[in-house]
Amino acid sequence: MMKKTYKIDVDCANCANKMEAAAQKTPGVKNATVNFMTLKMSVEFEEGQDPKAVMPQVLAACKKVESDCEIFGI
Repeated sequence: MMKKTYKIDVDCANCANKMEAAAQKTPGVKNATVNFMTLKMSVEFEEGQDPKAVMPQVLAACKKVESDCEIFGI
């Protein structure tokens, strides 16, 4: 199991919750949690998934619900 943490930029706790929900629905993501206080997103990937392939899809899904959010280091 692979888990990675990414720095994020998001404006409010409600927006962070939307990002978390969007990330969790992204194919290849087993679980995702967003911490608004620390501005970090932890992503647990499905077996055999490449984070470099999955994370751009996570960002795209997050931008649909919160257009000015950002995920760094993907």
